[in-house]
Amino acid sequence: MRGAIAALGLALGLAFAAPAGAGTLAENNEAMFRLMQEKRGVTSGQIARIREIFNASGMAGQGNPAITRHPMTPAEAQARLPQDAYQYYRNAQFERICGRKYMAPLYDPATEQPEDAKVCVDMFEYPNVPLAYPVTWISAREAALVCAAEGKRMGDAHEWEGAAAGALLEPDYRFDLGSHGAMRAWHNAKWGQVKNWTYGPQWQRGICAQGSQKSPGCNGGSWTGCGSNTYPVGSFPNCRSALGVYDLEGNAAEHMNLPLAPDQMASRGSTKLGVTEMKGSWFIWDSVRAHEEWARWRAPYWHGSPVMSVGSHRNYHLGFRCFRDVK
Repeated sequence: MRGAIAALGLALGLAFAAPAGAGTLAENNEAMFRLMQEKRGVTSGQIARIREIFNASGMAGQGNPAITRHPMTPAEAQARLPQDAYQYYRNAQFERICGRKYMAPLYDPATEQPEDAKVCVDMFEYPNVPLAYPVTWISAREAALVCAAEGKRMGDAHEWEGAAAGALLEPDYRFDLGSHGAMRAWHNAKWGQVKNWTYGPQWQRGICAQGSQKSPGCNGGSWTGCGSNTYPVGSFPNCRSALGVYDLEGNAAEHMNLPLAPDQMASRGSTKLGVTEMKGSWFIWDSVRAHEEWARWRAPYWHGSPVMSVGSHRNYHLGFRCFRDVK
């Protein structure tokens, strides 16, 4: 059966990490790097730097292959789409604005046009290639370094929220409140009366990549006990925000920067960065809603640290996506 699935994937032109157990972490990462070069045009020099970061991590990749069991293959995901995934998700207008494949411009549709965007975001979770499994087990620091290796950056919390809510608004960080807890509480109270999700005003099952399961006996987050049981990105084409960004809910939750001062805002050119903010839901959400979550929600300071701390958090359901300034 695995051979038949792999053969179908090859027939469709899909390079993908083999089912769990069929490749080592390093082998699966190399297959992913080749896909990034072929489908996104990531350069050899950029890949060399990204490889260094992944190798130093020893865990960053698409899950521990010894325990991960993906609920859907790329070939099965392709069968859900009306045409070849790489073409289906191409957007010529977005590429002109963003200067890269598979990125979407962020703006406020009430007052702006896509061409007014000053920042773009990866349409998918990293590696940002349609039908690839998302990267997990990567720390916030490593995620920021990978984005920088591609000439991109980590996003600020309000930018991710704008992508999810369908309108990028001006930042509303209350630096004067003096703590990340107070800032989060104020923000959530402000937006709590107008909750929405990427696909609409009501949470729904089955719309996003949220129907997977934890590994049996997953013991709180260990490398050997918890598989990254994610779907290929883009498997659920209706899990799309109004700005054309996919998988903001489901699959992997995502590292983001929460600035605690004006000089920690990535969106203002800072590389100092603030503290870690976890965005979105993850792959078990249709059955286990482990915490509150909606487009502009800011999470408690779980496993918190400065983004660029060597000890910043990593786990089996936490990934990232990158942003790029364009003007």
